[in-house]
Amino acid sequence: MIGEQGEQLGIVSSREANAIAEEHGLDLVKISPNATPPVCKIMNYGKYLFELNKKAKEAKKNQKVVETKEVWLSMTIDVGDLNVKAKQAQKFLTGGNKVKVSIRMRGRQMAHSEMGLEVMKRFYELVKDFGSIEKQPLTEGRNIWMMLAPVKA
Repeated sequence: MIGEQGEQLGIVSSREANAIAEEHGLDLVKISPNATPPVCKIMNYGKYLFELNKKAKEAKKNQKVVETKEVWLSMTIDVGDLNVKAKQAQKFLTGGNKVKVSIRMRGRQMAHSEMGLEVMKRFYELVKDFGSIEKQPLTEGRNIWMMLAPVKA
C-alpha cells in the first residue's frame, strides 16, 4: 500500500487499508490489481480524475490539426489561371495544410489523359518550393488527382 504523500506503508489487509483511507477522508484506489499482492494507493480520486482531464484538454489544445484543402484544375487551363491556382495552393501549404489537386476530364478529354498529367506536372513546378508530392498523379475514372504535403521548414 502507498500513502497519500507517496510513502510505502507496506503490506496491509484490505480491511485495514479501507480503515486508513476512511480515517484520512480519502479513497483507496487499486493501481495494479494484477500484481501479487495488489498495489493500492490512498488518494482523492475526484481530484485525480480532474487533473487527468485537465492534462488531456491541455494536450488537445496544443495539437495542430492538418486539414486537406482541394484545388480544382482543368485540362485546358491557361497560364494565368494556373498561376492563380498555384498561389492559392502555396497559401494552403504555407499554412501547414495538405493540398489535393484534381482535374475532372469531360467528354473527349478522356481519350487524352496524358494532357491532364502534363497540367499536373506544370502545376507542381509552380509549387515545388512550398510542397512535395505525397501521392503521385493518379487517374481514377474521370478524375486525375495528386496529394501535396507542406515542406518542413
